[in-house]
Amino acid sequence: MLENGGTTAAAADVVKDITTQSFMKDVIEESRRQPVLVDFWAPWCGPCKQLTPVLEKAVKAAKGKVKLTKMNIDEHPAIPGQMGIQSIPAVIAFVNGQPADGFMGALPESQVVQFLERLTKGKIGNEEADLLKAADAALVEGNPAAAADIYAQLLAEDSNNVHALAGLARCYVETGALEQAKQTLAMVPEAKRSEASVAAARAALEVAEQAQSLGPFAELEAKVLADPSDHQARFDLAVALNAKGERAEAANHLLEIIKRDRKWNDDGARKQLVQFFEAWGFADPAAVEGRKRLSSILFA
Repeated sequence: MLENGGTTAAAADVVKDITTQSFMKDVIEESRRQPVLVDFWAPWCGPCKQLTPVLEKAVKAAKGKVKLTKMNIDEHPAIPGQMGIQSIPAVIAFVNGQPADGFMGALPESQVVQFLERLTKGKIGNEEADLLKAADAALVEGNPAAAADIYAQLLAEDSNNVHALAGLARCYVETGALEQAKQTLAMVPEAKRSEASVAAARAALEVAEQAQSLGPFAELEAKVLADPSDHQARFDLAVALNAKGERAEAANHLLEIIKRDRKWNDDGARKQLVQFFEAWGFADPAAVEGRKRLSSILFA
């Protein structure tokens, strides 16, 4: 927790409001250590409100390679006047105490990142992508604790990281903390809830909740052995097997129902299998094999 807090503080340090009085220290002198951007803006400027959060996100992703300062030209007109700033938003990059580059207008995020990469002569944001890959891999390998640590680290820097929120929810599901999983998914903005990672986490949660309502595992196995045509018992056994992490076996039982009676329970076995695929991730080996076998049954 202390480490995450430190990271958050470090991210905040790279963005700063400045005044005419602090310009020399915060821009000119600081630019001798690393590039410093000056974002000239005003409260009445609509495009400024679009650009500023994009700038802040890109600068924080640069992990200290560049700093961002923001100057309200209404309150501090002297510096922009001296520099001939006539239109805002205007962003000027200072390097070694001198203006080195800049742009005007509200650029999209991709162009802002390109501008910073040109300025810093390096890639921006790769670390986040690498950390997400590492967390996803840990989750797939059955290590939700390690995955949760990485997702939490990413969320400490950006609490709206949808992929990390969904991943953390998956970690909670894997450890049986379903209420925490629900609370984490509730933090995902409404507009982002249809993203694949969020849908997968929600599917995993729904499947886990299903498993909680089932009877003892041994009883389900006994029912299926006693009557192989008891599709409900086989269906419940598949859900229980999935909860135990036995994905291939869970898929086998649902595929058996589909082979025996495709229309059972309003195509319920196929629908459940598709939900499993979504919860597991479509690249999961059990999902890949299950899709192949499902196709061979449906289109034979």
